[in-house]
Amino acid sequence: MPSSSDRLKHWGWGRESQAPDRAAVEALAPLVRERLGLEPQPVEEPVPLEAIELPEPRVKAPASLAGVLSAGRHERVSRALGKAYRDVVRGMRGEIEHAPDLVALPRTEQDVERVLTWCAEAGLAVIPFGGGTSVVGGVEPRLPREYPGVVTLDVRGLDRVLELDEVSRAALIETGATGPRLEGQLRERGYTLRFFPQSFELSTLGGWIATRAGGHFATRLTHIDDVVESIRALTPSGPWESRRLPGSGAGPSPDRLLLGSEGILGVITRAWVRVLERPRFRASCPVSFPGFAEGAEAVRELVQAGLDPANCRLLDPAEAAISGASSGERALLVLGFESAHHPVDDRLHLALEVARAHSGEPGEARTSAEEGERGASGDAAGAWRQAFLAMPYLRDSLVQLGILTETFETAVTWDRFPELHATVSETARRAAAEASGAPTEGPGSPRVTCRLTHVYPDGPAPYFTVLAPARRGSEIEQWDAIKAAVSEAIVAAGGTITHHHAVGRDHLPWYERQRPDPFAAALTAAKRAVDPGGVLNPGVLIDP
Repeated sequence: MPSSSDRLKHWGWGRESQAPDRAAVEALAPLVRERLGLEPQPVEEPVPLEAIELPEPRVKAPASLAGVLSAGRHERVSRALGKAYRDVVRGMRGEIEHAPDLVALPRTEQDVERVLTWCAEAGLAVIPFGGGTSVVGGVEPRLPREYPGVVTLDVRGLDRVLELDEVSRAALIETGATGPRLEGQLRERGYTLRFFPQSFELSTLGGWIATRAGGHFATRLTHIDDVVESIRALTPSGPWESRRLPGSGAGPSPDRLLLGSEGILGVITRAWVRVLERPRFRASCPVSFPGFAEGAEAVRELVQAGLDPANCRLLDPAEAAISGASSGERALLVLGFESAHHPVDDRLHLALEVARAHSGEPGEARTSAEEGERGASGDAAGAWRQAFLAMPYLRDSLVQLGILTETFETAVTWDRFPELHATVSETARRAAAEASGAPTEGPGSPRVTCRLTHVYPDGPAPYFTVLAPARRGSEIEQWDAIKAAVSEAIVAAGGTITHHHAVGRDHLPWYERQRPDPFAAALTAAKRAVDPGGVLNPGVLIDP
């Protein structure tokens, strides 16, 4: 069990020891006015854990699981919500409508199996839980009433690197390992997974696999799919484990079905993943462009030329300004290459030539075999990187200051990207203004920014951020209206409802329109085979 100073906050992002006090939140107000052009409201204090109304658990732990199951107040409240804006608002106000009845804290795979067996026999819903960083309602127990109880299964006690195959360069890792935990163990042997999502500090390997998360690399090795060699999961019908292979043509892959399954087909307990030697050579350079369109054309040429930069994130002028990376007059490309074996200066030189051909203006290039793991931080690219990592913490404070802040992402082919970008940006701006009662332009109007987080030869993954005045007491209705409008615009423009945030419960209506009907029937049949009682994360991916 984590100590009280190290345990998760009962609301919002991070750990209790990292929560800013009221003075620190108030100190952000001038920055909100300056960077966002929005007027902050008086600081709203979060409801203390002890003051939250929480119903009594509907079920009791059997004696055989007394050391694994907990009905503790902190355990239940801190696992009742994810980390979407609507979750942070409700958590801050102590509005816990769907708390789990019990929280399982297994230390071994055998513990997981015993909990699953008990829940299946009793008809209790089971919600697998890693870092709790879902922003799509993936871990909130919003379930049909017929379930007599809910057990949230927190797998973070399973967090070891069990085996390292240095010949094949793969590691067997328990899936409760958070990013820092697994990287720390791999670093001791000179290896790395090189998978750094924004949620890296709290999210887990199992969560990355279950949600098909996107990581550090902006090109080529972008999704967790790209590094998984085999997966083991436990189900009410028995274990599910694939053979370790570099590739196979033997029918549909068992791993592909578990990737993105979001806990409905089994509790993922361990996986073999491909690891890399730690990079020693790096080269990076920020590049500014007159506009987002010119930058996007440069990025398209870069990736289609096969240069495959490790970092290739394009920020529109507003995004660059808000992060402090630029004055907001030009778009910014955060560009970087890395290798464990050879200098990458030549690849950076070729990439900068491409950027110049599209009116790009390179800043100061940095090439080194000695830079820190995430690269240098003394330039515009470094300023954005620091803002990127701090944003989840900052968002909690913005909520306390009455600022609505939410993100959504998609992927689309290059030919459709200009129209999608324009349509979704305008839709988000108008929906946020209407929901907030704010003007669409000028002082106090919502801000909508965009960046490309991942890029492929056939299309980019644009990531949008909405910032608007919150209407206190009506934030959830605001969020619902904006989310629905934006999701409709994304799907209508040919994009996917999610590139790396998963489906959860919030994206289900649009996911059902995106997937083919015969596939939906096949997925339902697969769930029925491994989970005949329908106890695994009901309501996610499949309408119960």
